Amino acid sequence: MNITDCLKSISWVDEIILVDAESTDKTVELAKYFTSKVFIHRWEGFAKQKEFAVSQASNEWILNVDADERISPFLKEEITSLIDKDIDGYYLRRENYFLKKHIKSCGWDNDYQLRLMRKSKTRLTDRLVHEGFAVDGKTERLKNRLVHYTFTSIDKTISKINHYSSLRAEELFKRNKKNGGFTIIAHGLAAFFRFFIVLRGYKDGVHGLIISIFNSITTFLVYMKVWELQNEGKKIKEEQKVSENVF
Repeated sequence: MNITDCLKSISWVDEIILVDAESTDKTVELAKYFTSKVFIHRWEGFAKQKEFAVSQASNEWILNVDADERISPFLKEEITSLIDKDIDGYYLRRENYFLKKHIKSCGWDNDYQLRLMRKSKTRLTDRLVHEGFAVDGKTERLKNRLVHYTFTSIDKTISKINHYSSLRAEELFKRNKKNGGFTIIAHGLAAFFRFFIVLRGYKDGVHGLIISIFNSITTFLVYMKVWELQNEGKKIKEEQKVSENVF
């Protein structure tokens, strides 16, 4: 299972903390083979979940790993051999896989994530999606890769796209991003061009083509959902005006 492979890859750390958002599979049961620090925490968003996990850590140094990620033996060796200098955080370069293929195009091969950091220097960016850590101090990049099995099937990809596009649309809506039909079309087509041509998705063959199409679909959905939220907002305001006129 996904979580088992993940936890095996970090079984060498001093302390494993797992936060489960009331899952209905065997995640909690399997996790208890690796750690006693398993917490059931009601889902409040990506950033809030990670913030809670960090608060449970008893050590100064934190290594953040998601269930679909693995610490390779080479990365483990690099981390354990680090000399504690005046560095407060380290960026890990992810080796991203799509449908079991290592993707080197679409911007995926230059994916650095801040994942190893001092707890006392760390804070989380407040975003609904693509949340991240920020360190108030000096950072460096490690050489070895964090293996990331991102999308393992078309079906799961579509499910994630629908969820993430809703969160992104909510963010844009709150920032009063106005859009109409032209904006929806322009952004969607531009996304495909960017990933397939500019970021050379064509170099990864059909996999790169599919990734570029999915990024285009995601962008279409985001702006369509922003448009939907705007229309709902207008309808509510109109109903409030009618109500005020009645009284």
